[in-house]
Amino acid sequence: MSTPALESGIMEKVNSWLSGNYDDATKQAIQTLLDNNDANELTDAFYKDLEFGTGGLRGIMGAGSNRVNKYTLGAATQGFSNALLKTYPGQEISVVIAHDSRNNSDTFAKMTADVFSANGIKVYFFEGLRPTPELSYAIRELGAKGGVMLTASHNPKEYNGYKAYGADGGQLVPPHDQNVINEVRQIASIDDIKFQGNPDLIESIGKAIDDKYMNTLLDLSISQDAIKRQSDLKIVFSPIHGTGGVLVPPTLEKFGFNNIQVVEEQMVLDGNFPTVIYPNPEEEEALTMALNKAKAIDADLVMATDPDADRVGIAVKNNKGEFVLVNGNQAASLLINYVLTAWEKAGKLDGNQYVVKTVVTSYLIDKMAASKNVDCYNTLTGFKWIGEVMTRLEGEKTFIAGGEESYGYLVGEHARDKDAVVSCAMIAEMAAFHKDNGSSLYDALIDIYLEYGFYKEKLIAITKKGKSGAEEIQTMMNKFRTNPPAVIAGSKVVTIKDYKSAESKNVVDGTIEKMDLPSSNVLQFFTEDGSIISARPSGTEPKIKFYCSVNEPLANRGEFEAVEAKLDDKLNQVMMDLGVA
Repeated sequence: MSTPALESGIMEKVNSWLSGNYDDATKQAIQTLLDNNDANELTDAFYKDLEFGTGGLRGIMGAGSNRVNKYTLGAATQGFSNALLKTYPGQEISVVIAHDSRNNSDTFAKMTADVFSANGIKVYFFEGLRPTPELSYAIRELGAKGGVMLTASHNPKEYNGYKAYGADGGQLVPPHDQNVINEVRQIASIDDIKFQGNPDLIESIGKAIDDKYMNTLLDLSISQDAIKRQSDLKIVFSPIHGTGGVLVPPTLEKFGFNNIQVVEEQMVLDGNFPTVIYPNPEEEEALTMALNKAKAIDADLVMATDPDADRVGIAVKNNKGEFVLVNGNQAASLLINYVLTAWEKAGKLDGNQYVVKTVVTSYLIDKMAASKNVDCYNTLTGFKWIGEVMTRLEGEKTFIAGGEESYGYLVGEHARDKDAVVSCAMIAEMAAFHKDNGSSLYDALIDIYLEYGFYKEKLIAITKKGKSGAEEIQTMMNKFRTNPPAVIAGSKVVTIKDYKSAESKNVVDGTIEKMDLPSSNVLQFFTEDGSIISARPSGTEPKIKFYCSVNEPLANRGEFEAVEAKLDDKLNQVMMDLGVA
């Protein structure tokens, strides 16, 4: 058969893998693509090396430099090992490793442990799958210098990934992430990777850490009296075939809930995620089975976590008794308002507390925090930046809660990553509290809108796969930079923030201010009427995302549906004006 037409650099990489010290199965997979003249697949597999994004290393599993496999993850681990050895010379270094239920996650976790131990680094290895937030907690609890979670979060089944963590329990941020990347780039061949592990340096951990972690979460409970009175709150929970099934139900029980109904079909650990299109609790489809069960038993609350249990999607009953999904901005607002209000009532707010959110998360949270004299920090997208703020302010100010619109929240300082386990517990507690007071989470959300204004957000994600897709996304971002919109949905653009150049431009007078944030390929447009539109290529998926936030006053409950319809129309107009509807 003829050889497919590939760019010279790509063909050079292909040949290096065919002639290098790779295993036979890897070489055969590449040879099959050559024999089938599959130029597109070969290009996508080899046109670049996997890089750290907002969620670490993540990609499609398979053979190639741009694929997740033992060699790309092995190189990452060798580079991480080299960086740790240089950062902590002469010290005893340990790391923690965990994995989720994805196909190959356990194999990749074992390989990662072998490489670390082969480099003389002690490994605390979770005996079975565990949630990402527990890994973050364990790093801090065990005094480790780093950690790795093998997961691709909520991505489709063909994906896997590698989240790298530092000594603070947070995902790597500058300069540490770049230090690891630099070390990886210095690995000339896979022969530089030490795959032969040292079993003496690998220690199994499990139940003892589980118990400490859950007890730490219980200490965060605010309304134990309400839970006691509402202990039979009907909760439907699904881990969507992932790690949430290990710790969420026992944590809810520890908090005092005794009527937890799990979706049995989705308690089965299966990396093919057979009951969903893909395991993303942001999507209604992924909650279908949980919602059906909730309707059948007339539940109070529905919760579902993604495979590594750092995100949670929820559904509640509206005032017509119908289950409605609560999006990430709404859940973050509810949860942060609940904790802020509790702290205020307890007299614990003295101006030294703070909350954190990302720049694409609802600015309703900024407004709530300001009303209580609590600082609200805005970070780049990715919870690692929230963790970075927490680490920087540790010992100086008190963290209350944090959240991002992509369904990730954190209450308490036990971790440096989003935590669906504590989120599930606190959301259930919040539901119990409001039910105990004759209300509901749905009513609580309307109460927030009555006090602070009705904020509504919409996300449009456009998928552009492969090398050509990445180029299309870059072209779109360049167009918005060189020819930004002057008017969006009938309102003038007054401020443009370009996080790539770290500049905020006042469109009215032309003045420019520097922003104190790392460079990131994000654009934001602020309009005269308070709308905020953000454009951002995803760091973990082949997508460009457009986030839009609009708001209107809500005078009374009777106007809720009319104002919501008005905001929906405005959101649609915004997306049409941007050409992405």
